[in-house]
Amino acid sequence: MAGSFRFRRDAGGRRRLPPGAVRWLAPIVWMAVIFALSSRPADELDAMLPLFRRFVPGMNGFDWGHYVAYFVLALTFEFAIGAASRRPAVKLAVVLACVLYGVTDEYHQSFVDGRMPDPKDLLSDAIGAALGVCFTALPGVRRIWRLLPGQSNIDTRKEQES
Repeated sequence: MAGSFRFRRDAGGRRRLPPGAVRWLAPIVWMAVIFALSSRPADELDAMLPLFRRFVPGMNGFDWGHYVAYFVLALTFEFAIGAASRRPAVKLAVVLACVLYGVTDEYHQSFVDGRMPDPKDLLSDAIGAALGVCFTALPGVRRIWRLLPGQSNIDTRKEQES
């Protein structure tokens, strides 16, 4: 079963995680990156913002940092889940998990100097996560995505019928 973390014994009797369990490091590491960025005071982030706005002019009303961070978080969750991530219910669960992590991120920011929770950031998180799962559903991206470890055990009969 995908996502099962039962230890298995190798030939020497040592306990080993199943190979798919290692894929869960991707979202865990990315959530740590988000947490670390959320820990920075507002002054540090404000120093980086003009540089970003120079490359993407006219995007002052949208928080691209949150959008990109949660787009990537959704991709890492889908990678960790494996082939089951193609199902719409799983894609919805990925978006909800990202938004829930966004809620904890906003709560965390309430403890950082110069930062405060902002519902607009949650909207950017949700949009980024939703577009991330939609991105992996695009036919061209899906073909490439299947080449990644753990993504190839998709039921090809359904693929051929559609």
